[in-house]
Amino acid sequence: MKIYDRAQGRYEQIEQYGAGKLEFLYNNPAGRLLLWLAVSPLVSNIYRFKNSGKSSVKVIPEYIENHKIDMSDYEDKEYESFNDFFIRKLKPGKRPVDMSPEALIAPADSKLLVYKIGTDTRMTIKGREYTVSEILGDDKYAQEFGNGYALVFRLTVDDYHRYCFPDSGSVLSSRHIKGKLHTVSPISKDHKIYHENTRNVSILKTDNFGVIAYIEVGAMLVGRIVDEGKTHFAKGEEKGHFEPGGSTVVLLVNGIEIDEDIMRESAEGTETKVRYGEKVGQKR
Repeated sequence: MKIYDRAQGRYEQIEQYGAGKLEFLYNNPAGRLLLWLAVSPLVSNIYRFKNSGKSSVKVIPEYIENHKIDMSDYEDKEYESFNDFFIRKLKPGKRPVDMSPEALIAPADSKLLVYKIGTDTRMTIKGREYTVSEILGDDKYAQEFGNGYALVFRLTVDDYHRYCFPDSGSVLSSRHIKGKLHTVSPISKDHKIYHENTRNVSILKTDNFGVIAYIEVGAMLVGRIVDEGKTHFAKGEEKGHFEPGGSTVVLLVNGIEIDEDIMRESAEGTETKVRYGEKVGQKR
């Protein structure tokens, strides 16, 4: 698929990890018979267990090479397992955070698509209609986001899988919603993954952007979302991390202007490559 690399000012093609297996599961009649098992927590737990042993370190060099991961960004250490490698930490200064009060930052290294939320709190994400209430799991805060934006940050296997707070503030509420673990790649377009999948939903009261909904969405082979449980936070402070696989962070926010290049690409259905701490919009 094509993405826009805004840092380089050019488009690039990226491969879908496990594309053949996903194609079989979602688009083959025989595969669809197995899909119910593939999206269950059981499979993700087995995958996690398999990659927690010392012997799993042998796949790390090939993984780095295949996904062109720049290891100079990350702390120097001897990894104890593939899982340990997957949740690796950055070296200090490798993801500078835009600390301007008016700047809304990306919470993670990811591929970003932006969607407009209607005044009726409905939106269309990847061809599927959602209400804000469906994504949040209830309607308590749904009206906060009418005429706002849904920012969908899709993390892929090459990304840094730790994520941060987009502004300073405090947590109003937080809860975990159990669900399925569909892939978050475009191949799962026939499923309402931001309603069906396991997710953490936090409502944040921020200093510069009012109320923000922050949703971490679990995905296939990502059976665990690790939230650090902070109740007060600073802009750019780590909120948590995903364990192996690829996943998504969704922000629902009002009263902002999204950067022009991101809006342009989103209008064409093209994801923009962004990094943890990078400005993606500003206070209106």
